[in-house]
Amino acid sequence: MHHKTKETQLQYQGYANTPLLWNDRKVYNLKQLEFTSETTERFTEVLPDTMRLGKRVERFVSHELSHDASIDILAENIQIQQDKLTLGELDVLLLHNNQPVHLEIVYKFYLYDARVGASELEHWIGPNRSDTLVKKLDKLKDKQLPLLFNSHTMPVLERLNLTPNDILQRVWFKAQLFTPYQDYDIAFNLLNKACLKGFYIRPYQLKLFVDCKFNIPNKINWLQEIEVRVNWLNYNAFFEAVSVIINNKTSPLCWLKFPNGNIQKFFVVWWD
Repeated sequence: MHHKTKETQLQYQGYANTPLLWNDRKVYNLKQLEFTSETTERFTEVLPDTMRLGKRVERFVSHELSHDASIDILAENIQIQQDKLTLGELDVLLLHNNQPVHLEIVYKFYLYDARVGASELEHWIGPNRSDTLVKKLDKLKDKQLPLLFNSHTMPVLERLNLTPNDILQRVWFKAQLFTPYQDYDIAFNLLNKACLKGFYIRPYQLKLFVDCKFNIPNKINWLQEIEVRVNWLNYNAFFEAVSVIINNKTSPLCWLKFPNGNIQKFFVVWWD
């Protein structure tokens, strides 16, 4: 198999193995699309190297949806424009068992920091602290979902013979979650604990892993499960490489292989 195709297939599998961030309840009054992906079809679409992680995920979701008999995709990535100004984009309009649905797709990496906010949802932040789960939920609720009812969306809906009030609004929100190293006392009342993928540490804690091997995947490969057949770095080489990234105020996702062969994903964060 061509190297790029294999890599994309591994990203797809990693995406497919990632659970929804919450299941059958509403969180923030947002409901996930209730559909069980059963597709065993390989992902064969060729994606450009420059395609960002979020856009890749949209292609993966599209692949999954298009192989489901109960789903009929009507339109994807629908730009809503007012004159020359883009107001936003609807990710997907589809029929699920003939019921029209507007679906917004999200795939995120969040780290738990008890010092941020006061509630379970507020404690989850992006690896570089610029992004938070609540900020994303607010954007969905206040900006992305209401776009369906914007007057400039009407022509698109009319072309598809849809009326906004007949359309259900759903999200497809997946995430990988990371907690502080050896902090097991974290409540999962609203979110799905199955999304936990690893831990995060500060650079000074790296010396705890001096006997381990490491890998720093490209960002688009953050989706992947850990690949064992990679060029593993020893501690010194890893520390040198990761220090450069940290000094640029970026928190990389890394792979860790313990001497006993166990493997784990983790973030090294630049902030304290």
